[in-house]
Amino acid sequence: MNQKQKKTLWRILATAALFAVLEVLRHLGVMDRFPVWAVIGCYLVPYLLISYDVIRKAALNIRSGEIFDENLLMFIATVAAFAIGAYDEALAVMLFYQVGELFQKIAVGRSRASIKALLEIVPQYANLETDAGVARVDPDDVAVGQTIIVKPGERVPLDGVVLEGSSLLNTAALTGESLPRPIDRGETIVSGCINGDGTLRVQVTKAFEDSTVSKILELVENASSKKAKTEAFITRFAKVYTPVVTLAAVLLFLIPVLCGGLWSDWLRRACIFLVISCPCALVISVPLGFFGGIGAASRKGVLVKGSNDLENLSKLSMMVFDKTGTLTEGAFHVSAVHPVGMDDETLLSLAAAAESGSNHPIAKSIVAAYGKTPDLPLKNLRELPGHGVCAELDGKALLVGNERLMRQFSVEIPAGESGATVVFVALGGVCCGEISISDTVKPGAKQSLDALRQNGVRSLSMLTGDRKAVGQSVADALGLDAVYTDLLPAQKVEQLEALLAQKDSDATLAYVGDGINDAPVLARADIGVAMGSMGSDAAIEAADVVIMDDDLSKLPCVLRLAKKTMRIVKENIVFALAVKAVVMLLGACGVANMWLAVFADVGVSILAILNSMRMMKKS
Repeated sequence: MNQKQKKTLWRILATAALFAVLEVLRHLGVMDRFPVWAVIGCYLVPYLLISYDVIRKAALNIRSGEIFDENLLMFIATVAAFAIGAYDEALAVMLFYQVGELFQKIAVGRSRASIKALLEIVPQYANLETDAGVARVDPDDVAVGQTIIVKPGERVPLDGVVLEGSSLLNTAALTGESLPRPIDRGETIVSGCINGDGTLRVQVTKAFEDSTVSKILELVENASSKKAKTEAFITRFAKVYTPVVTLAAVLLFLIPVLCGGLWSDWLRRACIFLVISCPCALVISVPLGFFGGIGAASRKGVLVKGSNDLENLSKLSMMVFDKTGTLTEGAFHVSAVHPVGMDDETLLSLAAAAESGSNHPIAKSIVAAYGKTPDLPLKNLRELPGHGVCAELDGKALLVGNERLMRQFSVEIPAGESGATVVFVALGGVCCGEISISDTVKPGAKQSLDALRQNGVRSLSMLTGDRKAVGQSVADALGLDAVYTDLLPAQKVEQLEALLAQKDSDATLAYVGDGINDAPVLARADIGVAMGSMGSDAAIEAADVVIMDDDLSKLPCVLRLAKKTMRIVKENIVFALAVKAVVMLLGACGVANMWLAVFADVGVSILAILNSMRMMKKS
């Protein structure tokens, strides 16, 4: 509870105490001896104490053009209650309204805190190496290429590469993982992790504004800006609903009075109608439910960019996966070498020389298998996305890549299908052999996909640039419904468009990829989910949901959270509207009194908020 909320609590307690004294005096008959103006004055003191901020907000909103809101409704209703002599009811309505408002603010604060706990990952300083020694500076002041020292127990301030040292990293704030992750010399380290017991010397590769922690910070701060359709509807509904019920209350008073009805009786009914009609329960509890869902996901290392993405997840019917690094480990290794007219080492040396400048995982596995620094005099080396690489060696064209690359340059290759990825090597238009690259399905992938089916996902398919035999072997192992192979990056988008056309109009399709090579597909899907992308700018930018490690089991987990969030939001909407409709009808008929009106407003709000707060329970 912050200082402002504590101040409100004291005002509530002081008002409640004065109210209790006045009610005791009234029941003892002491108030009957006072003139009317004195009785009004006695009730007016606690009334102004508890309601001055409501009156002020109503006045400010009127000045800014936002005339109809709950503050004005409360003010009009309580002033009218004073006019008919219902002083105790006027004070009670405002007192309980403030109790409900305080409860709402505390609940919203808790919900925001569940999201903003992530903001604790923001580092406060960096230990920068200088000519004069190590200086503690603001992370913003560290340039790319400079060296920082990360001591045991410190939070990593910037993304970089470890130059010296080894340690264990606590990545719980980023990934939700409880087990520490080992880090060693030459490996990439991202900001926001907590260093274990080893000192690390790190060369900075990204400025602070471009670092992983800054990207996450920006994502979290903007999470509430992307409203769900349900949330946006409630906002629009409240703007129309409030003036309509205000007009209805005025007509409820005027029409019977003009027809000869007792003005004090109909004014009381109109006041009750106004109190009941406040849209607080809807306006607060719906966004609170979404906040709770986003916060619950963040605690598990899943960043959901907005409540609209959470709502879309709850309607998920189709899921499409990338293969490499998503369903498989993405840790390639050379499993076989089949040279033609040369030995294994010569074939590997040609391939490693061509692939040495590429960052593709397959290229790295070939270079690692060769085990030496390639020193062939290559010229005009260039990479052809989705195909491979080509260069010139002693005036001959050197090609290293897939079957498509060989066909493009009219190189004949041996026929055959294999469950492994095959890289062909050709020199001077002649195939020199092939290298088999193996990858393995992630442990637990099958169980995670089965859990997705149990949570309502009807179709699971895969898009891959690999050959049919490779893709089909993975699909068979995981029990996928369909697999689309031999796809270039642009063809992946085309295939996704075709799948989007097949789904029901009210359902959604999610694409799950590594967020680096699949940014166009992630952006085109109804929901883009980036897997295993800690430190990937492309993932955070293109995806709607970012799973901060490569744990597939978090997919069914976040799907369950999304469905639970929408269930709670819908419960709140139905409950609030049903209770208000019934009590408004009773109030118009003269059956409901002001106390029942208070329940229909404050009581329903509190019950709806308590329901929303179920999302904040740690699980």
